[in-house]
Amino acid sequence: MELSSSFIHLPTPNNCSSSSSFAPFPIQTHTKPHKFANPWSRNLRIFAVAVDPQQELPKNSPQRLLKELAERKRATSPKKKVPPKRFILRPPLDDKRLAQRFLNSPQLSLKSFPLLSSCLPSSRLNNADKTWMDEYLLEAKQALGYPLEPSDERFGDDNPAKQFDTLLYLAFQHPACERSKARHVRSGHTRLMFLGQYVLEMAFAEYFLQRYPRESPAPLRERVYGLIGKKILPSWIKAASFQNLVFPYDDMDKLKRKEREPPAKSVFWALFGAIYLCFGMPEVYRVLFEVFGMDPEAEDCQPNLRRQLEDVDYVSVEFEGKKLSWQDVAAYKPPEDALFAHPRLFRACVPPGMHRFRGNVWDYESRPQVMQALGYPLAMKDRIPDITKARNIELGLGLQLCFLHPSKHKFEHPRFCYERLEYVGQKIQDLVMAEKLLMKHLDAPGLWLQERHRRLLMNKFCGRYLRDKRLHRFIIYSEQVQDAYEYNRRLRNPATTAVQQALHGLSYTVYGKPDVRRLMFEVFDFEQIQPKPV
Repeated sequence: MELSSSFIHLPTPNNCSSSSSFAPFPIQTHTKPHKFANPWSRNLRIFAVAVDPQQELPKNSPQRLLKELAERKRATSPKKKVPPKRFILRPPLDDKRLAQRFLNSPQLSLKSFPLLSSCLPSSRLNNADKTWMDEYLLEAKQALGYPLEPSDERFGDDNPAKQFDTLLYLAFQHPACERSKARHVRSGHTRLMFLGQYVLEMAFAEYFLQRYPRESPAPLRERVYGLIGKKILPSWIKAASFQNLVFPYDDMDKLKRKEREPPAKSVFWALFGAIYLCFGMPEVYRVLFEVFGMDPEAEDCQPNLRRQLEDVDYVSVEFEGKKLSWQDVAAYKPPEDALFAHPRLFRACVPPGMHRFRGNVWDYESRPQVMQALGYPLAMKDRIPDITKARNIELGLGLQLCFLHPSKHKFEHPRFCYERLEYVGQKIQDLVMAEKLLMKHLDAPGLWLQERHRRLLMNKFCGRYLRDKRLHRFIIYSEQVQDAYEYNRRLRNPATTAVQQALHGLSYTVYGKPDVRRLMFEVFDFEQIQPKPV
């Protein structure tokens, strides 16, 4: 640092000569000298200090503070994103060309299978896509146990399996691979992935509810997570010999966990979305338990030990003394005159002991109002009138179970509450909403659909739909819980959400998936516009 003046003794101010290196405003100190101070120090003054511009300014310098303030403003001010040059002068598509583009899309080719059509790629496959299919598709079909001939030659136009080759190709194009850079491939894969996760959850919910009829949903969820949690999915990919298709250029065992798990999860979910669209739920069970070799009794997927309430009542005869296998669940078809769409699943959720509640106060006072609000009973064409009467009786008992809070009878009978119906209802409403969004938004990628799905089915909204219909006042609480909920509405919100989901579970077991759609989109209007979360 170069100093242009130093501390010198100046007897008179007239001896001061100006210098070009002096600052225009010299710093002068006018303080009263102490009586014991050195008399020579009274005349010492600092006139200026010049700083080399290459050196750093002092901390107390105003110039430094102004400079830092200018840099901070420049860093924090929002910068306008300049669009890429290829988008600036690009003219928008006119209505005619836009309509032609949509009409030529494969997504509008299958009128008899709207859900399958919505998951096809938005544009026709090109030569690069067909090259991948010629090279790797036979290996994938052989690992899954399917014939090697092209699906469009084996099946007719009235069979959804005709599109299996295309969907299988999309299932393996996870976001980290090279082919996913194409928009139609990336969007098609994410849409299959979005659907596949709810297909898997629904399949395991039905299977475990029938296999373990006395367990509460908490251990059932732990069993599902132990089988298809994201940590275990890479091992299932390797067990089915898919590692060369998912990681063609890397050794799967040497990859880090954050590099190995996302592609494995993406391909696994999308694969079962494709299988579900082409072959249905029975084929999903076959691939899960035969191709991947999943074992529900394995030690890794057993639930945590917990205090289980003693179930003193009996279960249905179908579940007594045996555990159903996946073949029993997948191949079961109800008879023509069955009371329910899924009779075994109904018996797994509604215990036979519910008949002891027939004719109670709720059955006489509340049940007619609930059935009127929900539009029950539905008009069914039965050959025998007794079948219609029996179905309405079972439906009334199921509705009473949907409104039975766990605080009332759970300690006497663990299954006398809506928890199991709530479990299956949550999964079926997720699947129904996913299918609706796929058919409604043909050009949306899977991540956007996932966000939309989450906002529509938030718990606070599900409970609000029930409260809008004034059905929350029919929930049966114990006296102690009723007193606590009387003065705090927020304590009731989880209960109203659970009842809403239990109603969907009962609707699915009694009347099937069409009635779940009726409840969600006609009775409760699940697609009304919701505010965006802050």
